[in-house]
Amino acid sequence: MIRKGLAAVAAALTFAAAPAAADWAPDGPITLWIGFGAGGETDTLGRLLAKEMGAATGWDFVVENKPGGGGMAMFTQLAVTEPDGQTIGMGVTMPVLVNLTVRADEVPFDLDSFDYLGTVALAQVAIIAKADAPFDTLGELIDWSKANGGALVAFDAKPQELLMNVVNGQSDAGTRLVSTKSSAEGLQQVLGGHVQAAFNAGAHIPSMEAGDVKMLASANGQRHSYAPDVATVQEQGFDIYVDPWFYVAAPAGLADDAEAALSEAMAAALQSDALKEAIENAMNTEPSDKGPAETKAMMVDGLKNVGTLFGK
Repeated sequence: MIRKGLAAVAAALTFAAAPAAADWAPDGPITLWIGFGAGGETDTLGRLLAKEMGAATGWDFVVENKPGGGGMAMFTQLAVTEPDGQTIGMGVTMPVLVNLTVRADEVPFDLDSFDYLGTVALAQVAIIAKADAPFDTLGELIDWSKANGGALVAFDAKPQELLMNVVNGQSDAGTRLVSTKSSAEGLQQVLGGHVQAAFNAGAHIPSMEAGDVKMLASANGQRHSYAPDVATVQEQGFDIYVDPWFYVAAPAGLADDAEAALSEAMAAALQSDALKEAIENAMNTEPSDKGPAETKAMMVDGLKNVGTLFGK
């Protein structure tokens, strides 16, 4: 009898401790704002995320594009929206963190202006070179650069340029940076022999599998899923990284049950085959949901890291 009684108490406690997601439901359609224009990766993933969240919950979702400033316009509006769970926003970490670093006094929000529901995926950023290049690691590229008047390195995003500036400053590598419009252009620059190395966020993988290019380093805070043997920039001696996460936030002040329900709906959506396939096709990686607490911690750590990129 005692064992049965304890079991009943334990079951009751377990039920009581479960998230109160089932107790919350939206009063109407949930609007997902996307901080970029139609047709891009963020828009594609955001629309599919909303669709799969709706399928998992039965809720209605409306998607609206609010482009401007790499998501800054959308997050500016989201920060002053009613925190009722009816409006959420999807963006990318790096534009937000860079703006909060270089012009914090001008940005009308900070990290505490939002409640974080979770992450969708991480764009894996690599440093690549032609397969027959006379260097296989970032350190060897640096040595080659010093001995040959400065290696040309292509980039297509400001944080990549800043990372190489840190590497140059700490190693006297003397690399010369070449701005490109996309990963695809950077890859062509490498294959054509116009630059010695380039940052790339997935366009290089088919060429890497074909043996035409190789990866010198992961520019992220962790190794890449498709190249687990290639060390990160941090592991190669430079305490810096670039992590562009796709993430979803709500205005600060969201009720606990609403946060639990929305984050659980996100987690369910990220398990769908459709979203897994879309993320694989867009970024050659898998969905990655950090959840509310870990996403907030990631933003805080990311802001410190971006400060290092800018020498702050």
